[in-house]
Amino acid sequence: MPQIVDQDIERYSSEHSTAEPPELQAVAAETHEKFGVMAGMLTGHLEGAFLRSLVAIAGARRVLEIGTFTGYSAMAMASALPPGGKVITLDVSLEHVEVALRHIEASPWRDRIEVRVGPALESLANLDGPFDLVFIDADKTNYRNYYEACLTKLSETGVIVIDNVLWSGRVLDESDTSDDTRAIRELNEAIAADDRVQCVMLTIRDGVSLIRRR
Repeated sequence: MPQIVDQDIERYSSEHSTAEPPELQAVAAETHEKFGVMAGMLTGHLEGAFLRSLVAIAGARRVLEIGTFTGYSAMAMASALPPGGKVITLDVSLEHVEVALRHIEASPWRDRIEVRVGPALESLANLDGPFDLVFIDADKTNYRNYYEACLTKLSETGVIVIDNVLWSGRVLDESDTSDDTRAIRELNEAIAADDRVQCVMLTIRDGVSLIRRR
């Protein structure tokens, strides 16, 4: 996936952030080896470290993730949880979850992560809040549905984190009318106009929005 930030700057930032734990290095290595170009969906070191910091700063105890992929971000966030904290992560792909489960089980954070397999909106309907942090990084055409479902389950001081909101810059390309690009544009506009929340969009990796209640 093309980066919004210059690659040299991205690399410099990564090199000057706390080193990537070996457990996350292992997930990243297998993901690149097994999934090739699809490994572009991997959260990666810099954004993973950002998520880990958000969990720690927020003092989060319950975290919800929509889009497990191979488990990198769930493990990164779980590493910052206090004893008794929990990440519940949702995914529909058995192939991806199989990789995630192996790495989660081999990690020091296995007791903090619960993986649920199935359509995320169905899983969400059976989950009770509140959650202190929600990370959305799944199928883009359902982003608006995920946002609305998660807002009702957010704790009073909780934050929703949405990935890929700049979509490799395609949000600015008026000729791009693909379903994914339209969905992300519509979500970004809806959140900016939503008087229930405050939002800041950051140029981290492929764009990350942080949303909290007013």
